[in-house]
Amino acid sequence: MSTGTLFAPEVDSLQSGTELFGVASMRSTESLSEINRKLQLETPRSPLSLRWYGGPPARHEVAPVVVTGAFDILHPGHVRFLTWAAARGRPLYVGVEDDARVRRWKGPSRPLHTVAERAEVLSALKPVSMIFYILGDPTVCEGDDYVILLRQIGPAALAFTAGDPHAAAKRGGAAALGADCLEFPFEVGHSTSSLLDRAVRECPQQLNPVGGS
Repeated sequence: MSTGTLFAPEVDSLQSGTELFGVASMRSTESLSEINRKLQLETPRSPLSLRWYGGPPARHEVAPVVVTGAFDILHPGHVRFLTWAAARGRPLYVGVEDDARVRRWKGPSRPLHTVAERAEVLSALKPVSMIFYILGDPTVCEGDDYVILLRQIGPAALAFTAGDPHAAAKRGGAAALGADCLEFPFEVGHSTSSLLDRAVRECPQQLNPVGGS
């Protein structure tokens, strides 16, 4: 058997380009830009976008633990949760939801602090390595959209509290990303919403003055 006969099918396949690297109907006459355009069209896109606070990480040698949330008013529950997540020995990346998204979920009076202010406070915490904004349509909150968004970070784990209303979606997202799922025990009374409710009950005149604006 000649070597020409042995390798003929592979040569023909390379010349036609059919299903080469999983791209159907790719022809040798197509330019690189045309091939890249086809690949981009076949890649799922998220309606959400990511922007780094203070610039992107210089290097990404160790896959991080990622947490996401509003982080409107930091309290001991936040600090304990972030410290616990960072104790896994990996960098801790915190995703902060933008103002419009928080307002959609928490109500018209929230957030109390802008996304830039919330990121600034988080950046002062020792456990936090990097912070990024989560931007996009406030109505978008599907787990699949977060999976596409976070895939560019390549997290080793997703961390969240047991009382997170999106816990089920985050478990599914971790599985889709091939990441570990870290669930922090819920601490009763340690949430921004519960703190605000308590403040309204105990100091109603100061927070809701009669005739005040």
